[in-house]
Amino acid sequence: MTKFFLVLHVLAAIVAVGPVTVAASMFPPGARRALADPGDQRAAETLRLLHRICRVYAGLGIAVPVLGFATAMSMGVLSDAWLIASMALTGIAAAVLLALVLPRQEELLEAVEAAAGAEATTEVATTEVATTVTAGAAATTGVAANPRATVRLAMFTGIFNLLWATVTILMIVRPGSTTGA
Repeated sequence: MTKFFLVLHVLAAIVAVGPVTVAASMFPPGARRALADPGDQRAAETLRLLHRICRVYAGLGIAVPVLGFATAMSMGVLSDAWLIASMALTGIAAAVLLALVLPRQEELLEAVEAAAGAEATTEVATTEVATTVTAGAAATTGVAANPRATVRLAMFTGIFNLLWATVTILMIVRPGSTTGA
């Protein structure tokens, strides 16, 4: 049963966490492109897709710690330091994703969509009205439209990815484990 749980745990990690790490890493540069050219529909669509991948696979990612816990129980290693550290880092990674990465992606996505809407309105409006619309769009998107927001998002995404890399290393090396590496 241990091998079955271990296989499911590793597959879940690859299938669920892998896409989140890649899509989340691609989001900040995509957001910078979309903010630089609000009329680029493809950039906005790419951003929506990347955010959706992050949200959906983050939900599927709950299987990773559940299956990891089942594997650890069947191996009898629940009290090992490497496993406790891995569980703590997994919890921190989940908190970073849910509290820092996904909400900022949503803010940037809203800013991109607002900027695209403002640009479309600006093309139709006269110069005087266009200035008012653009100023209103900037006020509604707030700080999220600031390109520095993409830098902060990239930092939080990097922290998330670093946490998962550390968990992966702990799972493979298992320092101090009596079950062998």
